[in-house]
Amino acid sequence: MFTIEGLIVNKDGQKRARVEIDEISGLIVKVGEPTGVADVLLKEELIFPGFIDLHVHAREDASHKQDYKEDFLSASEAAINGGVVAFAEMPNNPVPPVDDASYDVKKKLTEKSKVEIILYAGIGSQTNPLEKLVPYKVFMGHSIGDLFFTTHEALDTALSRYVGESVSFHCEDPKVLEECDSAHTHGEKRPPRAEILAVEYALELIKKYNLVGRICHVSTMEGVMKIVDAKKMGVNVTVEVTPHHLFFDESMFTEESRNFFQVNPPIRQTKENRLALIGALKHGGIDYLATDHAPHTIEEKEKGISGLPLLDTYGSIAVWLMDEHGFSPQDISRVCAENPAKFINEFIENKYGEIKEGFVGSLTVIDMNKKLLIEGKNIKTKCGWTPFDGIEFVGSVSMTIIKGIPYYSKAEYGTGTV
Repeated sequence: MFTIEGLIVNKDGQKRARVEIDEISGLIVKVGEPTGVADVLLKEELIFPGFIDLHVHAREDASHKQDYKEDFLSASEAAINGGVVAFAEMPNNPVPPVDDASYDVKKKLTEKSKVEIILYAGIGSQTNPLEKLVPYKVFMGHSIGDLFFTTHEALDTALSRYVGESVSFHCEDPKVLEECDSAHTHGEKRPPRAEILAVEYALELIKKYNLVGRICHVSTMEGVMKIVDAKKMGVNVTVEVTPHHLFFDESMFTEESRNFFQVNPPIRQTKENRLALIGALKHGGIDYLATDHAPHTIEEKEKGISGLPLLDTYGSIAVWLMDEHGFSPQDISRVCAENPAKFINEFIENKYGEIKEGFVGSLTVIDMNKKLLIEGKNIKTKCGWTPFDGIEFVGSVSMTIIKGIPYYSKAEYGTGTV
């Protein structure tokens, strides 16, 4: 039995408590009054339900062609480094999971992971729903990989076969992307209206086919407001935002650094848009913080590929939101643990998202009094770099507990050990 005692953060508030976790089942067996006796005794640290990242590209698949970027083991180590206890993995691989057989092959590969992994299945023009209950991902426009749509008509036809399923959307309108393909900058090639129009159409499809919809990596407040309005009208949809769309805007880049911050959808131009996204996450207009972790190598970034490695720094963004933007610990628990748990709990046996008897004993411990200087040389992601290199945060993830097994952080970032 592993025991930890300290200040726990649940959706209903904070309190000092003693948590007992069965290391065999990995479940919490008791949450009780503090006794002063535990394997880990904490003072001011915050104990959260384990953080969950709903948007990760771990890159490993049956072909193993991209294992040099990341595999399920290195992704899980990066996750633990960032306080993440479970993640959902995207299907835009060289061999995407699009049917039961290919899904099972990829699922087998996840067994090396130290954290829980939920796999998305991909939707293509000729695919059909799997026999098992899984989440699906659809790419409305060309991004990384070959699994995408180029017309609304083709997408509508495909989704007509997925009535009632859980479908997450990468929202960039293919017609706008085609029209803007010759523009000068990446941001101009993928302008805000590409996202806004795609969000509008995704909401139509979610309603039309009674989908459990989720909008990925929203980057514009106009897109957020369309989603908020749709929720009020009864559309079953939630939405995520990424650390890079919250932390950065174009004014922060030099010509030399701009390639390294290239993502789809792009980081937008204005500070006002960025701050509005932060406000929407804080006040409930946006449901989740999710990284869109894309571990491309430095050499690939220099050639203009889109994506950023962000798993190692998930917990640092949670710290930053509390320190600089007034998020309460309950706010962080909601957007990093409780809400994403509602999503993954539909597809797994045991439940995440609360520090409560019967729930999974995977927890994230944050010390708001221990500063952390991010250094790329010490991260765990296999691609070996981070967009937050050289940035100092006022607090840090001091421990990540995976089903009763503690992983401690040492003085240097990224040296977590059992």
